[in-house]
Amino acid sequence: MLVDTHCHLDASEFDHDRDAVVARAVAAGVTGIVIPAICRANFHSVRTLAHSAPGLAYALGIHPLCAGTAQESDLDELDTLLTQGRDDPKLVAIGEIGLDHFVPSANTPALRERQAYFYRRQLELAQRHDLPVLLHVRRSQDELLKQLRRHPRVHGIAHAFNGSFQQAQQFLSLGFVLGIGGAMTFARALQIRRLASSLPASALVLETDAPDIPPAWLGRLPNGEKSAARNEPAEVAGVARTLAQLRQVPPEAVAQQCSDNAFRVLPRLARALAS
Repeated sequence: MLVDTHCHLDASEFDHDRDAVVARAVAAGVTGIVIPAICRANFHSVRTLAHSAPGLAYALGIHPLCAGTAQESDLDELDTLLTQGRDDPKLVAIGEIGLDHFVPSANTPALRERQAYFYRRQLELAQRHDLPVLLHVRRSQDELLKQLRRHPRVHGIAHAFNGSFQQAQQFLSLGFVLGIGGAMTFARALQIRRLASSLPASALVLETDAPDIPPAWLGRLPNGEKSAARNEPAEVAGVARTLAQLRQVPPEAVAQQCSDNAFRVLPRLARALAS
């Protein structure tokens, strides 16, 4: 069993062959795909998509890179949809939310504060609705952790984690697991690979972030130039094999453990995949 805990399956890159993408994922052994929203404009599309086929689930949230154009009413709409979705087995988390301190255009003082405001408000919604969160973590680990300590009942997944061992331990101590994807498959990604091989098996979940973050076998051409190849959820099987090699265990053991971790931290996920 393989679960892709973070895949933007609603992205326009999949518009021409989305059904085939899902079929390839199923053929690769992927039994679950979690589709996070990024803004109010795609709340409806991710929910509809998750209900269109077995094995799909969704999360609703406002991405930090969308905070600059988001409105207060978007939070109200999110709160309403979370209330309406209380009995929706396909709704498994609030996300993608968090902070991005990497993209220059999003890191003026005003936009940083805007990101932080939407992050705090969505943590409050996570507490109110008793839902885990899917965290965007990009050069923002310490600030994310600071706010999580102020919201101690919130847990979830630190998506595409690339922090230090000490930061990883702090996320784990707060009830989070770390999302591991295509970046780990590159030999030069020394920090991520050290974390993937040394953290407890209970600390990790698999993800693709498709169509982004392609793994090494898609990410470079033979001449070393970046490939335009699209990532897709079927590639989570290769991510699992790479993780198994790093941890020196069978791929089946990695797949099972990471799936168990996903079900633990996303309590609604098992029911979502069965519906």
